[in-house]
Amino acid sequence: MIKIVKYKMLLVIVLLAIFSSCKKSFIELSSPTSLTPEQALGTEADLAVALRGAYAGLRGVDFYGRSLPVIGDIMADNAYQSALNTNRYTFFNDYSDTKGAVANDGNVLGNWTSGYLVILRANNIINSTLPSTVNIDQYKGEAYAIRALAYFAMVRHFAKPYADDPAALGVPIVTVYNPDLKPARSKVSEVYVQIIADLNKAYTLMTKYTNSSQFSKYAAKALQAKVYLNMGDKTNAKTAALDVINNGGFTALTSAGHASYWANSAVRTDKVETVFEVSSDGVANLAFDALSYLYSQTGNYGDLLCSDQLYALYEAADVRKGLYATGTRAGLPSVFVNKYPVIIGDRSDTKVIRLSEVYLIAAEASLPANEADALTYANFVTSRRGATAIASTGTQLFEDIITERRKELAFEGDRFHDLQRLKRDIVRSTNYPASSRTVPYSVFRRLFPIPQAEVDANPNIKPQQNAGY
Repeated sequence: MIKIVKYKMLLVIVLLAIFSSCKKSFIELSSPTSLTPEQALGTEADLAVALRGAYAGLRGVDFYGRSLPVIGDIMADNAYQSALNTNRYTFFNDYSDTKGAVANDGNVLGNWTSGYLVILRANNIINSTLPSTVNIDQYKGEAYAIRALAYFAMVRHFAKPYADDPAALGVPIVTVYNPDLKPARSKVSEVYVQIIADLNKAYTLMTKYTNSSQFSKYAAKALQAKVYLNMGDKTNAKTAALDVINNGGFTALTSAGHASYWANSAVRTDKVETVFEVSSDGVANLAFDALSYLYSQTGNYGDLLCSDQLYALYEAADVRKGLYATGTRAGLPSVFVNKYPVIIGDRSDTKVIRLSEVYLIAAEASLPANEADALTYANFVTSRRGATAIASTGTQLFEDIITERRKELAFEGDRFHDLQRLKRDIVRSTNYPASSRTVPYSVFRRLFPIPQAEVDANPNIKPQQNAGY
């Protein structure tokens, strides 16, 4: 017994000696989570890895991976929730808010956190102190464009349109890494100034085109055209759009290639139609949370359908009509959306901006001063879809271009934002609940609330909640 006690005492002494000798080295080791951005991004290769992380952030389920394109149509008049559904996006379909539940909604919180995660990752690349090289300039240029896209998404969902009130509260602008920062909301105009500046910087720095899933010089310019249009700055919107059309090297999608274009989920290197998209692949994807599962009737969900009102706009000869099949769901006549048909492996990607939209931006931005140009650019699209050419003038010409945008960009997340920037009431078909078939522009639920988690954590934003929540 005495020998056992002595043995145990000796073992304790040895262990204490070991831990004592190791103590200093444990203290001196740097935790991986304590690395500053400067330490983590010390080489050109590090910057390339960080850039992949920023693109991956765009693919978040509540960002461009799914929620943004879905909400842009379901809050408008294009997509609606089937009677047979998995309760995804019900708040947005119905414009319902029970006791402020939307402020705690997971999709709203996910949108906010995803946006600022992408901004953080872009900031770390932009603020790298590595000396300029062709590659580093390219990486930083892409990061500027990514940051601009994230801020554009955020300000359009959480703030009033620029055309309504540039002085209204926008979203916080964060351009540096500071974990203790608790910023207040900047003005809408200030956020747009930041976006335009970022896109100008991106355009200047980038010199390479890789593929449709990475920003390029003219993808940044195309996004800038879209931003200017949302600001109501038609002169700059047209100038930017024409720069892409004339100098970007992209070629348009034709009627013959329309069906195969949407059936192909691979990123493009041929510069056909897709100016920029947020991609998935066979490894990096959202699995069952992918955008395609919300629309595909062969997947697990298929919750979302095409409204009768939208479907009726397509002429029989219009190749776009081929993306929508009629059938029955929950015992009701339904129109199915086949724009995102790939649900396994390399899932269908989210188109952020296409060449056809750039032409439609140029068309709208030509009005009212130059109707001839407006017709030329708008009919560039109709002629490649088998649709009747637009031949109207004046106010009707403007309406026809907006309708063409609706038909061409359906289920890509743009319709709601068009109605917002034009300050229009949303008038929906009988596919929607009776209580939300007319949604006036003044309805406060057309803006997202600042998530309750952010309000609780940030004393500077607490008094800045959107009205009604």
